[in-house]
Amino acid sequence: MGLFSQKKTSTKDSAKKTTVHTGPKGLVTDRNLDAIIINPRVTEKAVGMSEQNVYTFVVRRDATKFDVRDAIKALYSVTPVKVNIVNKAPAKRLQGSRNRMVHVAGIKKAYVYLKKGDTINLV
Repeated sequence: MGLFSQKKTSTKDSAKKTTVHTGPKGLVTDRNLDAIIINPRVTEKAVGMSEQNVYTFVVRRDATKFDVRDAIKALYSVTPVKVNIVNKAPAKRLQGSRNRMVHVAGIKKAYVYLKKGDTINLV
């Protein structure tokens, strides 16, 4: 077993190779922020809420509040005051006159609250 018992005797080489990373863990540019927000959700409720500076977006299933905040900053150049996340679970519904079971996909919504002067143009 001579191959596995070889040890490096040079301590000078190993001291040179070690580096300590003292900077931030990750920058905003490390992630794909375009992929976090799937699309804006335009419904009657969402349009009514946009008058009070609350905008609704469909986001990825693995997105967090912080990811949504960073994506809104990068894409729309506004800073959100607050972000709420809502999970809509997948479900099975009855459809048609024959009561056929249909699978309805679940989504994840993000409600983004902005300051009074900030707006997002979704059209």
